[in-house]
Amino acid sequence: MNADTTLLTALRAGAEAMLPELVALRREIHRDPELGLALPRTQQRVLEALDIEGVELLKGQQIGSVIGIVRGALPGETVILRGDMDALPMRERTGLDYAAEGDAMHACGHDLHVAGLVGAGRLLAAHRDQLAGTVVLMFQPGEEVGDGARLMLEEGLLSVVDPAPSSAYAIHVVPGEYGYFSTKPGPIMAGSLEFGITVKGRGGHASAPHLAIDPVPVAADIVGALQAFVTRTFSVFDPVVLSVTQLSTGGSARNVIPDAVEMGGTIRVLSAETQRTVEEQLPALVEGLCAARGCEGEIELNLLCPSTVNDVERTEHARAALGAAFGEDRVWESPAPVMGSEDFAYVLREVPGTLLFLRATPADIDLAQAAPNHSPEVVFDDAILADQAIALAALALVKA
Repeated sequence: MNADTTLLTALRAGAEAMLPELVALRREIHRDPELGLALPRTQQRVLEALDIEGVELLKGQQIGSVIGIVRGALPGETVILRGDMDALPMRERTGLDYAAEGDAMHACGHDLHVAGLVGAGRLLAAHRDQLAGTVVLMFQPGEEVGDGARLMLEEGLLSVVDPAPSSAYAIHVVPGEYGYFSTKPGPIMAGSLEFGITVKGRGGHASAPHLAIDPVPVAADIVGALQAFVTRTFSVFDPVVLSVTQLSTGGSARNVIPDAVEMGGTIRVLSAETQRTVEEQLPALVEGLCAARGCEGEIELNLLCPSTVNDVERTEHARAALGAAFGEDRVWESPAPVMGSEDFAYVLREVPGTLLFLRATPADIDLAQAAPNHSPEVVFDDAILADQAIALAALALVKA
């Protein structure tokens, strides 16, 4: 039995022993979700769960973050392990006996991410004598609003230890066949931009549109033109997903032509080059279409987060480390990027690393019927917390 095998056996034993505590922590957090950047109750639970020998704890200055530091006995690099903590503004419909009440829910598995990272922190602290380097445990608020990772970086995440972090990893739970990991090098999740468009005309009576400047058909033209913009501007091998999700005239009656039409939506991109093209060309398209019909067009375009791009070398390390821990057959190559977004992208712009997915649908749920992330009916099996804790610890401990 080699050193890595002995270590992984010890990690497995430790994770299984603490699983009831991790499940209890996860269910406490699930029952009591918090939104956004200020998460005082979740933050306090993390501080209490990691108030152990071998973990140094720091609290965020302006936001409800926690940083745990585990220093190994051996020299080596500094590694970030991230777990996000915030919930979503929706009412839960799972029927679980620990379901949240009210208008917030952990519908994206962040409660599992918190408990799994707590487990990893405890395992790493217990094996400091075999840890080469330092591990920074990054408990992040505000992922769902796209600001938490960026604000933790601004508050000095990369300077809390010396040497500065040179690798970063995160594991996100998703529905699917229980216990299987997946990732890929390169873009793994899309960047997200949010847009708002206002088409200003001149209102009037519906019986006399020639006396008005009707913004409604112009807005309709823009909706169609946005789809053509995507299909005729960008390569199918660097995809863009644009969805108009809001459309309003603000009209007061059916026989009144409104003064303006407002619309909004999101744009998902996989590369910085495509993001720049969207930012440069979309305003000109909207303004030009409006001007051609005598209207005034205004567009607001905001970057929520850039695309999440996995480093090739760190991705290979992650696949090898998890393959050693769980068997290579449980670590899949992701067939394509996910067009959803993840603000861990901000960390990966500064530190090379990898985002991985871990499938956690309970055995009694038909995979074809499993609700997706962000559904009020999504359910995850919290027995996965043992594997999640082992996987995160192995990313820092196992040298592939």
